[in-house]
Amino acid sequence: MDLPVFHLDFSGNRILIGIIAILHVFINHPMAVGAMPLITLMEWMGKRTGDRRWDELAYKILTVCFIVTTSVGALTGVGIWFATSLVNPYAIGSLIHIFYWAWFSEWIVFCIEVILILLYYLLWKKWEGPLKNRHIILGATLSVSSWLTMAIITAILAYMMDIGNWRLGNGLFDAILNPLYLPQLAFRTPLAMTTAGFFAMFLTYFFLKDNPEFRSSVSRWISIWTLAWLPFCLAAGDWYWRMIPSSLTQNLNVAVATQIFITHYTLIIISLYSFVVIALVVLLWAILKPLRLPRYALLIPFLVGILTLGYFERVREFLRKPYIIADYMYANGIRVEDYALLNQRGILPYAVYAHEKIVTDQNKIQAGKDVFMISCTRCHTTNGVNGILAKFRNLYGQGAWDAETMALYIRGMHNARPFMPPFPGNDAELDALVQYILSLRQYPIPLKGAQTAGAVPPSAFLNAKSGADSRS
Repeated sequence: MDLPVFHLDFSGNRILIGIIAILHVFINHPMAVGAMPLITLMEWMGKRTGDRRWDELAYKILTVCFIVTTSVGALTGVGIWFATSLVNPYAIGSLIHIFYWAWFSEWIVFCIEVILILLYYLLWKKWEGPLKNRHIILGATLSVSSWLTMAIITAILAYMMDIGNWRLGNGLFDAILNPLYLPQLAFRTPLAMTTAGFFAMFLTYFFLKDNPEFRSSVSRWISIWTLAWLPFCLAAGDWYWRMIPSSLTQNLNVAVATQIFITHYTLIIISLYSFVVIALVVLLWAILKPLRLPRYALLIPFLVGILTLGYFERVREFLRKPYIIADYMYANGIRVEDYALLNQRGILPYAVYAHEKIVTDQNKIQAGKDVFMISCTRCHTTNGVNGILAKFRNLYGQGAWDAETMALYIRGMHNARPFMPPFPGNDAELDALVQYILSLRQYPIPLKGAQTAGAVPPSAFLNAKSGADSRS
């Protein structure tokens, strides 16, 4: 609580991270990790068969991957850093302390990957003939480096869901060797290869629209590639699911359906399975009867792949709630071990940028506003997306809300909704929070974050106060 709070009161902070992170995964898995070995194999097919069309198609697919990964992919990768640093600096700070050398290594591997994809793309038409084998080896090296970046980052993502035995040693390798690392990596690897096949089929829709015969051959070949990876994806997915702690899997229905559509959970699951089955039918059709496969059908696996990746990231992010780092830090950025102290003494005395340090009858609304900013805004807004007013309106309707009932609910909300962190403050701060929420019903003023309202650094605040005291 040493930093001012960034807050978007209309869209919410989590949507900012969600959009950037999911867009990055859309690009990283199929285009950066999965597509590189697929393109390299296509290039090898062109050399082995002597058919230049394979080489030309592989180059066109690489061009798309090169442009997108080095622009939008790179920007969203950096964007995740900026967004997480703004929204939850305590979580990213803790992870940096633990995984500093892992992130340092990943940055080096990423730089190597950028250099390799530049060389692979720019030297494609120069390393022909006797140099072709060298260029294929360059593609294979790029494929390995692309996978290594994902392998390192996956260790951090898995740690955030289950820290394992890290508390016993507190070392980097204790964190990396968490129970979910290998299962998640084993799942993400074939998932990237499978979605790369979906993406490649999508591009053949455009690149080979005037060549149905060759398009049929390519569709059949890509379908074989995709189906070859699918059993590994399913087996690793089952392993991954079995390793997730039961305390997290209880959030599955909300993770999949959200609270709004939770009553339609079964229907959503059936729909997701149906979409996957439809994609499999297209792949089998492309293998058995490629000449009869309609061109538009090539778009279906790609759309299913996008949906699968998006849902996977949504579910993975939500399952670890109420934590941002499992069993160590709640989603509000407050460590689990600090709760006993904060429940007794309150959070405001330890919040450097809070306007009020102690709750009084005169400052109760402002103090409640500070408490809401510190403990709630990582996930909630006042009246925007996931707005707190809408939540209580669903509970208590449009009539009068009882302050004591609201306080009792907030104090025990983590029992009714296990994905919610416990309230971190003391009773006086809880009362102030309730009064602030009630005031929003009368005056629904948007809550401005530090990026809009500004924040007075502690030293500047103390100097200004001492100067004002001396002048008086």
